Amino acid sequence: MDLLNTLLDKGLRRELPTRDEALAVLATSDDELLDVVAAAGRVRRQWFGRRVKLNYLVNLKSGLCPEDCSYCSQRLGSKAEILKYTWLKPDQASEAAAAGLAGGAKRVCLVASGRGPTDRDVDRVSDTIKAIKDQNEGVEVCACLGLLSDGQAERLRDAGADAYNHNLNTSEGTYGDITTTHTYADRVDTVRKAHAAGLSACSGLIAGMGESDEDLVDVVYALRALDPDSVPVNFLIPFEGTPLAKEWNLTPQRCLRILAMVRFVCPDVEVRIAGGREVHLRTMQPLALHLANSIFLGDYLTSEGQAGKADLDMIADAGFEVEGTGEVTLPEHRATAHAGCGSHTGASAEAGADAGAGCGSHGGGGCGPCGSTVREAAPEELVQEAARGSEARTDLVAVRRRGAGTDLAPNA
Repeated sequence: MDLLNTLLDKGLRRELPTRDEALAVLATSDDELLDVVAAAGRVRRQWFGRRVKLNYLVNLKSGLCPEDCSYCSQRLGSKAEILKYTWLKPDQASEAAAAGLAGGAKRVCLVASGRGPTDRDVDRVSDTIKAIKDQNEGVEVCACLGLLSDGQAERLRDAGADAYNHNLNTSEGTYGDITTTHTYADRVDTVRKAHAAGLSACSGLIAGMGESDEDLVDVVYALRALDPDSVPVNFLIPFEGTPLAKEWNLTPQRCLRILAMVRFVCPDVEVRIAGGREVHLRTMQPLALHLANSIFLGDYLTSEGQAGKADLDMIADAGFEVEGTGEVTLPEHRATAHAGCGSHTGASAEAGADAGAGCGSHGGGGCGPCGSTVREAAPEELVQEAARGSEARTDLVAVRRRGAGTDLAPNA
């Protein structure tokens, strides 16, 4: 297939595909899907071998968010029956992080709902970062706190933060359809603040919100121009009680095509499968490891994830290996230059000079995905599944009732 040969060649050379080529990946048929995965998988192995980086989420503050992001169970006006609690103390957060680290996680992602941190909040998170790093040599810490004010990124860096997450989520043209309480430009500004402070930028997207193929390509090209080191790909969890509760638009095949397109456009960055992989990829999760080199371990912010042991078994069974704390995630050219998605010289003007943004995950995507789990189905439920058609699969979404902010042990 000429398209895949071209994309493979470009990916191995870190060259930006054309928009038409990226769109063509999303338009491939199910008969061509394994060929798409194989080609994108060669690009993934070129830059990351067979390593899988594990990340672990700690929700420092759950719910109570004043923003109106339509996808988020923690949003203003959400009727989702999620856990709600205010700031965890540093020792509580460190204890929660320890569960993920014991399961093999290399990075801890500290997330707090809200528009953005106050200076006092930055102090709290700084104390938490120090507590985690004091007790765990070599751990990476990523903060995800929303929109940053001047000087806050520098304070987080000085406290020991390695990265900052703030997702783009969707294309600039459709951004206003999902959020009205802040702008796309606000997100751009925060990611640039993180970059300027010397933090590793983490910025990604949410697929499945009713967007077009063109929107998906727009957001990924914007991310390439934004130049993050990590690109989390979230698949919308349609939480009951949110405006997007009925948006069940994804199939496992669609998710794989999206991940392949992201890999071709961003060949040498950490592509992370974030929220929603258990719900939408389901039994095809192992195939997705041929495209992405990073996943979250265990539970998410407000919903349950696949059991940590199941994640580790899946990685081993698929022929991959967990990345160790002593290994450098990024390819040498990026780790040395601290460059971003693709390379600065490789990102053409087509990607847009001012494109790209981040998202302080208000319980939404990136380091703050609203992922969930597939609970075990009884035979009669499987029989009924085909009859449901496009009906909302509320049985797939399990609200998190364990881990941080609860008295129950975390799932890691």
